Amino acid sequence: MELCIQTESNVRIYVNDINPSGRKTILFIHGWPANHKMFEYQYNQLVPLGYRCIGVDTRGFGKSDKPLWGYHYDRLADDILCVVQALGLQNFILTGHSTGGAIAIRYMARHGGYGVAKLALFAAAAPSLIQRPGFPYGQKAEDIEKIFIRGAYDDRPKMLRDFGEIFFHKKMSQAFSDWFFGLGLEAASWSTIAISEAWLAEELFADLPKIYVPTLIIHGLHDQVVPYQLAIVQKQGIENSKLVTFENSGHGAFYDQRDEFNEELLRFIT
Repeated sequence: MELCIQTESNVRIYVNDINPSGRKTILFIHGWPANHKMFEYQYNQLVPLGYRCIGVDTRGFGKSDKPLWGYHYDRLADDILCVVQALGLQNFILTGHSTGGAIAIRYMARHGGYGVAKLALFAAAAPSLIQRPGFPYGQKAEDIEKIFIRGAYDDRPKMLRDFGEIFFHKKMSQAFSDWFFGLGLEAASWSTIAISEAWLAEELFADLPKIYVPTLIIHGLHDQVVPYQLAIVQKQGIENSKLVTFENSGHGAFYDQRDEFNEELLRFIT
């Protein structure tokens, strides 16, 4: 079931509610610069087992509206709350990949984990994607500005293509690479840039201790986008969390090791 949910005046968020009558609900928040389609290899495993999978396109991406504003984590977390309330979700599993993981963490802290029974973070860009004073992990701010922000202004397709080259650890088929590249092209250029700028401004150090539900952290050891060390910091900062390291994965463990990934996720949600 496809629907659009209004979150604020003139902004509608696209939701693909797969198997609405399923016995347990998993809500997926995608990473930058893709959309809900990136989780199709999870939907294909979970739905036949009777689960309800809800894929959300965050504002500016996929089929959601693409306003010029609202790309800070507070507003993005508020959008998720609007979806949860509109669908009447309770006792669901919230998941997020990369920037989607950061949004999920902000949702948990800002909205008290409203409706969430468990949290799963996949290569989450938290507590900070960039290096900061006292936090030597992550990307350098100048690299974000040069590669992603200036790259999007100058030649967004090339920036996205180059990003796809470091996203996965394993060699992908050209057809798969083209498909994944196409997901990024569905986003607006301004939202692609705005999220990159949010990485520079946003941090979630104070959010981690506010998470109290069981939390699964999946992170690829060879992640070139969100360094593995961030997963260790998440594990240290989130009470009742479990870190599972994928030793043959990069940023996209959901496909690099999709069978193991799906098994781990299924074990956690059951």
